[in-house]
Amino acid sequence: MPAPASLCLLRTSAIGDVTHVVPLVRTLQRAWPETALTWVVGKLERKLVGDIAGVEFVTFDKAAGWAGMRAVWNALRGRRFDALLQMQVALRANLLSLGIRARRRVGYDRARAKDLHGLVVDERIPARTGEHVLDAIGSFCEPLGLKQTQVRWDIPIPEEAHAWAAAQLPGDMPTLLVSPTSSHALRNWQPERYAAVIDHASARGWRVALVGGPSPGERSMADAVLAACKRQPLDLTGKDTLKRLLAMLEHADLLLTPDSGPMHMANAVGAKVLGLHAASNPARSGPYSDRSWCVDRYDEAARRYLGKPASEIPWGTKIERPGVMELITVDDVIERFEAFASSHTLA
Repeated sequence: MPAPASLCLLRTSAIGDVTHVVPLVRTLQRAWPETALTWVVGKLERKLVGDIAGVEFVTFDKAAGWAGMRAVWNALRGRRFDALLQMQVALRANLLSLGIRARRRVGYDRARAKDLHGLVVDERIPARTGEHVLDAIGSFCEPLGLKQTQVRWDIPIPEEAHAWAAAQLPGDMPTLLVSPTSSHALRNWQPERYAAVIDHASARGWRVALVGGPSPGERSMADAVLAACKRQPLDLTGKDTLKRLLAMLEHADLLLTPDSGPMHMANAVGAKVLGLHAASNPARSGPYSDRSWCVDRYDEAARRYLGKPASEIPWGTKIERPGVMELITVDDVIERFEAFASSHTLA
């Protein structure tokens, strides 16, 4: 199959999913270096990936509503791509895709399609179950005749971000970053439990830094964690940028977080993740490269809340129920922390 002249990738959000698109971009660039790539991406998410070389970025500001859609359509007016890779099934993304002209329109298989997705695509990726989200996104190149056989990110990190991270985390002291807040509130662990782990790590000689964005929810969670801590961590909540967070993750030894964007950012730069999973399946949405340090209570959650083992519920089912994250105990997390520290001779 000859290389297409142009491809449009549509994946606007969220941070974790946008991170999963980057290996697909690298696969396309490696196979077809002359193909023009255009990526329709969210306003916030562009701050993370918008400096990837060789890609034209078109920003979608979802907060602007219809005006945000029209801005994308106007930016692409008069253009027709060889293929649109429609990698988002939400209704807003499906509507957005209607204003993008392409000879081929590749979307998800029927089992993963929703919100009228099937009406805006004319080809589908292979129907598979049991895939990690990153592998599902990577399979969008298969209808084009490619196969994603390598997973590479190489998201640029500016020198300013490296310098800032080094100033916050000087020296080579073993460092635990704690990013306690997911955009899905029912994936969040309890503040007092984070505090207990922070106190334990601090007592073991680790430097601990609390990180997160500037939103009121993240500030409120950080304040609750700090109030419960006996040993105060460094509070960097709301002080970094996405690029600075990437740099901090490169400087740190371990990230403690629920299923969230920072989990996948950490994985992208090679940082290890102590992920907290009960509401979501780590095999589907955990850190792609290494899940050995995660706490996995997803099967227990399925049995308690759905009456079935995880193996008997549809792949990708989210068990976002009140109290589900209480299945993860402080002892569970400390055990994984100690296992990591011992294996890396850091403590």
